[in-house]
Amino acid sequence: MAREPLARDLCISVCICILLIAHQSTCFYLPGVAPEDFWKGDPLRVKVNKLSSTKTQLPYSYYSLPYCRPKQIVDSAENLGEVLRGDRIENSPYVFKMREPQLCNVVCRLVLDEQTSREFKEKIDDEYRVNMILDNLPLVVPIRRLDQESSLVYLHGFLVGLKGQYSGMKEEKYFIHNHLAFVVKYHKDPELQLSRIVGFEVQPFSVKHGYEGEWNENSRLSTCDPHARKLVTSSESPQEVEDKKEIIFTYDVEFEASDVKWAYRWDTYLLMADDQIHWFSIVNSMMIVLFLSGMVAMIMLRTLYRDISKYNQLETQEEAQEETGWKLVHGDVFRPPSNSDLLCMYVGTGVQFFGMILVTMIFAALGFLSPSNRGGLMTVMLLLWVFMGLFSGYTSARLYKMFKGTEWKKISLGTAFTFPATAFAVFFVLNALIWGQRSSGAVPFQTMFAILLLWFGISFPLVFVGGFLGFKKPAIEDPVKTNKIARQIPEQAWYMNPVSSILIGGILPFGAVFIELFFILTSIWLHQFYYIFGFLFIVFVILIITCAEITVVLCYFQLCSEDYNWWWRSYLTSGSSALYLFLYAVFYFFTKLEITKPISGILYFGYMLLLSYAFFVLTGTIGFCACFWFTRLIYSSVKID
Repeated sequence: MAREPLARDLCISVCICILLIAHQSTCFYLPGVAPEDFWKGDPLRVKVNKLSSTKTQLPYSYYSLPYCRPKQIVDSAENLGEVLRGDRIENSPYVFKMREPQLCNVVCRLVLDEQTSREFKEKIDDEYRVNMILDNLPLVVPIRRLDQESSLVYLHGFLVGLKGQYSGMKEEKYFIHNHLAFVVKYHKDPELQLSRIVGFEVQPFSVKHGYEGEWNENSRLSTCDPHARKLVTSSESPQEVEDKKEIIFTYDVEFEASDVKWAYRWDTYLLMADDQIHWFSIVNSMMIVLFLSGMVAMIMLRTLYRDISKYNQLETQEEAQEETGWKLVHGDVFRPPSNSDLLCMYVGTGVQFFGMILVTMIFAALGFLSPSNRGGLMTVMLLLWVFMGLFSGYTSARLYKMFKGTEWKKISLGTAFTFPATAFAVFFVLNALIWGQRSSGAVPFQTMFAILLLWFGISFPLVFVGGFLGFKKPAIEDPVKTNKIARQIPEQAWYMNPVSSILIGGILPFGAVFIELFFILTSIWLHQFYYIFGFLFIVFVILIITCAEITVVLCYFQLCSEDYNWWWRSYLTSGSSALYLFLYAVFYFFTKLEITKPISGILYFGYMLLLSYAFFVLTGTIGFCACFWFTRLIYSSVKID
């Protein structure tokens, strides 16, 4: 009796450790408790993050462009997920004072040469955006929607610059955003008289600043008068990007009181998605589930129950020989399949994926993985994958022993290497391409070594421990005996052909998730927040039900046509939904993205291929487990001499 509380406490401790590791840079935020309280006059230090572009998908550090620098650049501590995302958070020369407006603050003066002007032009062509952070809030640019005057859309970060014409120019010129009008929104606590930041916005301008005489630190700008509170806007005199051009970087700061409490300040970022679309996705998926559930209920409660009753009432051998259907293949249905070792490895890996995704979604749905902790979601997923190796090894060894296997170490080694080695090899090649572009998205050597250490130091031993425990358990006994000589399979109808059956089986699971898949891809490739984990968890449950039910239905039809090779087909039937996922990724690439560079296209399809591969392993395992349960259930229900 004492073991159950001990096991429960151990599981809770492991989960807490995972979350604490993921939150090494930002701990849990409790409603109403801010990490920083700002009095009037306290310094506010703006941090800069990567330069990002949806056209290239290659992030660069802020100081890869010759922007104004502080006296000393200090890198912020980043968790594993942030490094993998390409985040590079550093300090900046932008320093405010709480509730003290500023106008026309000069940051620095820069004279472009041929190289620096070319660098700025390249980033403007590729529509790179500058990302900044204040009190852990990302900088946004508010834009009013044309269809709804009262509604605002918030774009993350501001563009480096624009390309266009002005004042009757015949050719296009490059203009840089060198003046930033910041708006810091704060909420004042009436009881404690403390101010807390609840919003960080900016309006970028391109302004060709002017001054009298030679430039020095005390020069007064004629284009930006803090006393007259006037700024020459970008439409009057924008700042061109050309060789030997002078650029003066300036900024304004305005503070606005807000009724938004600190605990709800992220709602602006997270509630931009239209919930109606997600509810439509849920309803669409539920219709598919109800349709499949009706078919399964009809098979289980009517056809299958009638079959079992009829088979159990047969009294003579002659009557039994006249029967056809799934009972006739009872002597071959549990015959080990070809490449049974590979099947065991894939099923074990699928269980590892299932455990990782299930626990991650539970944590996320409960609010533990807030986007205020950048990289926390990816860190938790990676750590959970490592620790789920125990269940992976256990499952593959149990299945392997049922197939009369004897070398559990070989199957454990294969389980530990089959998917991770493939994924790491593809990731290494893609990372080399990113490194060749000198992008900050390239994972450093130290992080690569840390990933390998997690793989070989934790996941690998846990897979072997799970394999040992699984192989030590008694073998799973088949409900019926297997004949020594295999039965000949009759010729099948065209619609029961393995290829046709497998391709048909993958359509419905994909149909249950493709609407939510659009938002996931948009979050990944268009750099938008995704925080509707409640919807995602419901869709995940629907995916599990859909994969299980479609596989059971098609498996029943297959056995009724006296084809007993169901092992691999049950895995491939639901796993084929990954093919439709990849085809949808191709469609998304050509319709939603504006990627033009070959390297960026290779990165997109490389990562989507990995995602589809993981989806194949997950859905295939769900279908296999459902079919495994179904066949054991029906064959243990009939009397067989």
